[in-house]
Amino acid sequence: MSSKLIYFVRHGESELNRQGIRQGPGGALSELGQAQTKLAAKKFPRKRGRPEIILSSPFERTRETAGIIAEELGLPIEFSELLVERRNPSEIVGHTEAEPETKKIVDLIDKSFHDDSWRYSDEENFTDLKVRARKLLEYIPKRKEKRILMVTHKIFLKMIVAYMLHGEKLTASVYNTLSFFNPIDNAGLTIVKYEAHWFRPPEWKILVWNDEG
Repeated sequence: MSSKLIYFVRHGESELNRQGIRQGPGGALSELGQAQTKLAAKKFPRKRGRPEIILSSPFERTRETAGIIAEELGLPIEFSELLVERRNPSEIVGHTEAEPETKKIVDLIDKSFHDDSWRYSDEENFTDLKVRARKLLEYIPKRKEKRILMVTHKIFLKMIVAYMLHGEKLTASVYNTLSFFNPIDNAGLTIVKYEAHWFRPPEWKILVWNDEG
């Protein structure tokens, strides 16, 4: 049997998070987000069990989060489009969630039960995210490292974990239920283990969920 330990970290609070603005790739960390990330970086072991590499979404807030952790731990960083956040509909990017039209669209996408292939406009929909989560989970076992730290985003991290639990049986309604009852905080740490077996299919185990202490 072979195994890998994956540390998932959501980026620290961004200025746009703080203002309640729906984001695209841009958006730097706030002062609080920088402090959250520095605290998260101190959770990792420096010797035994230390991550070997950081894989990060290339978005501004995740690049900054990865950079802070890399400096603390002395780790190299690679960037992967597989780890980016779900693409929002262009109609709401740059708008606050308090705006009536933005709230209406967000409620339709995130809080209603709908068909897996439903799409409001030009966003990544549930099916798109499910496919990307599967690709990431197929990619991880191919890496040579045994301990990988991945910096990503709230919605996509929930999709990764949901796919670990349900695989191809995952539906939009099941995902929405999991998402509602399982928050992920800024700079929260989720730890999972991948185990490959000789005589049965490989499996994913969730060891820690959203440790933000």
